[in-house]
Amino acid sequence: MAQGGDLGVRIGLSAVVIALRDRQAVVLTTHAADGAPALPFGPFDPARDRTFELALRAFVTAQTGFPLGFVEQLYTFGDLGRASPRATPGPDRAREVSVGYLALTRDASAAPGLDAAWTPVFDIFPWEDWRDGRPAVMAALEPGLRAWAAEDARRLARIETLFALSPERRWNEEKVLERYELLYEAGLVAESARDHDRPAPAVLPDLPMASDHRRIVATALGRLRSKLKYRPVLFDLTPETFTLSALQGAAEAVAGLSLHKQNFRRGVERAGLAQATGVFASDTGGRPAELFRFLGAHPSGAAAPGLTLPGQR
Repeated sequence: MAQGGDLGVRIGLSAVVIALRDRQAVVLTTHAADGAPALPFGPFDPARDRTFELALRAFVTAQTGFPLGFVEQLYTFGDLGRASPRATPGPDRAREVSVGYLALTRDASAAPGLDAAWTPVFDIFPWEDWRDGRPAVMAALEPGLRAWAAEDARRLARIETLFALSPERRWNEEKVLERYELLYEAGLVAESARDHDRPAPAVLPDLPMASDHRRIVATALGRLRSKLKYRPVLFDLTPETFTLSALQGAAEAVAGLSLHKQNFRRGVERAGLAQATGVFASDTGGRPAELFRFLGAHPSGAAAPGLTLPGQR
């Protein structure tokens, strides 16, 4: 327990496990004590746990039945003065510091079991899905955003830039966290009302989460979208063999964009990331399509590049 009136600190570990299912990006979720959707989460016990990662792996498997593969640390969430998550209840009033991790998996054929489910990422962030053009949810969000900005030029510039409200503005798919934080600041997401004891905002077709877990998922999705362009992370989400159409669908599911077919394929060829197998898939719903496989790292030892995301169709 902290001395001198200071809050104690409790370290929690959160896992954002992302996969692809039915051409949708999905995230592994469980439930908090109050029933709210949550990431797999658990406390780090310095007296018992040897490392953060070992502790993370143990409780994710215990909570969800899902064994983690490769993970990377995302960020430490514990800024002084943050309203979410609140200090833990009880006499210690410990301040929560959350360490987020990102994991990618090919295995999302079924819910892992226990209290776990695969939740579509665009159920959590419907404004991030531009595959069919401007998302319908923007019709509900834009009036609230403009009302919050009012005559404030700085606020107006932020919403114009982040949400591409004007035709001349380009949508930047990597700014997932910045958009969520702006919506939180504007009081347009349920977590903001919860953390500031305000009435709930008008209902949006989104999925609020426990504590600051939606902020952590936003960080993970933005990181993954960025990494698509400089590391071959997409192949950590796809089967061992795939059609180029399925690979494009996977890229679109993560990026939330509709990509130009021929330019995408030329980009794959230029990067030298995939090799034809000579085997054709017959379950494509049309003409049989050739299967490809990921080539891996360059023989020279150089890191494999990412994929270009050409303009929308």
